Amino acid sequence: MSQPTPVVDEANAEQFRAWNGDDAQDWVSNADRYEAASARYDPWLLDAAAIGATDRVLDVGCGAGVSTRAAARLAVDGHATGLDLSAPLLAEARRRTAAAGLRNVDFFQGDAQVHPFEPAGRDVAISRFGVMFFADPVAAFTNIASALRPGGRLAAVVWQEFARNEWLRLLVETLATGRDLPRPAPGAPGPFGLADPDAVRRILTAAGFSDVDLADVREPVLLGSGPDDAYAYVSSLGPVRALVRGLAEDARAGVLAELRVRLSERAGPDGVLLGAAAWVVTAVSGR
Repeated sequence: MSQPTPVVDEANAEQFRAWNGDDAQDWVSNADRYEAASARYDPWLLDAAAIGATDRVLDVGCGAGVSTRAAARLAVDGHATGLDLSAPLLAEARRRTAAAGLRNVDFFQGDAQVHPFEPAGRDVAISRFGVMFFADPVAAFTNIASALRPGGRLAAVVWQEFARNEWLRLLVETLATGRDLPRPAPGAPGPFGLADPDAVRRILTAAGFSDVDLADVREPVLLGSGPDDAYAYVSSLGPVRALVRGLAEDARAGVLAELRVRLSERAGPDGVLLGAAAWVVTAVSGR
């Protein structure tokens, strides 16, 4: 049965096009890589969510569904729903969920900022690096709060500021080649949209949440099993390809060779690990 056309806020239309365009296939093709890269944060998210056997869970920005499936395995007599803007990633999420034999899971395409949630229909809302992209975060979290019963729980993992995340800083600095590349603007929709803890507290409080807390978690990001594996993965990423696209051939070859060296320097017995920092955000719906 076909899914209804998703409701998308005009302010998030660019995000919708991006997550359903050509770059979305990169995420589908590299889903295992993306999930493994930040897998060390998964136990922190699940511990913070404290999902019970009968809980009804909403997973916001679920991607290929790794966190939705983890929630469903905990909510054995409950249910988990994944919501995402990306139709290609949701198709992959459904495929992986069917292969896992999980039946207490469903997925919907939509914009959490305006999606018509069933009022108070969920006990827990979670997000694995999926809630930093809203054009209007107060509106988005207000809508997410409406989906939670009074006293329902929110647990999300979001990246801290760019400077604390070596996994991206190393790529940008290595590929800059003297260029003054733009850095993510604080608070702008994107990976670091919720990096400011004071802003997060203001947003969630304005959205109707209470008991807002941010735990500082430092776990490395895994880029590959070894230097060659990490380089093959990183050099194929859309942002990396974009950063080197405008360079002359010799300059492009030079920065990519330097990238391989920098990744090799980070290789160890557990693979190529780079420093990272995230907030584990928790809050309660209703004041």
